[in-house]
Amino acid sequence: MPPVPSVLTSSSSVPVGSGQSQALALTWQMVAFERQVFDFLGYQWAPILANFFHIIVVILGLFGTIQYRPRYIVVYAVWTALWVAWNVFLICFYLEVGGLSKESDLLTFNISAHHSWWSEHGPGCVRREMPPSGTRNADTHSYISVMGCLLEYQYIEVLHSGFQILLSVSGKTR
Repeated sequence: MPPVPSVLTSSSSVPVGSGQSQALALTWQMVAFERQVFDFLGYQWAPILANFFHIIVVILGLFGTIQYRPRYIVVYAVWTALWVAWNVFLICFYLEVGGLSKESDLLTFNISAHHSWWSEHGPGCVRREMPPSGTRNADTHSYISVMGCLLEYQYIEVLHSGFQILLSVSGKTR
């Protein structure tokens, strides 16, 4: 195996192309796929697009570390900073910091009235669907009440984003 150029080593002298960084990238990839699934279930289009780009850049970053391609690693590093900023935005969004409202359609691009999948399917949640009275057609919507959640959905989303930030920071310091 050829020696790793000094440009491609991290601050703790662990080569970027080492098994440790590859394992971190694969873990990051699995967590991104998990998040993508739940965003698809909630029809949240902005996070779906962000997760899609994240998955692509993680693949490029993994390829760049294996093949020692500095440009791919730079793209990966820049994307990591953007990814952290995106996750900080999501934390602020779900905690309603700075005038943001988790009830807005910002994450769905105002295309649909869907919200986080976790809002109806969180741990311990009991979901009751109440059909509308009168005539039912394809455009009628049922009222859904959710009670008994052990953890409210916004905190699950905040935990997801916090975990993404933790992975991003751990990838930068190793």
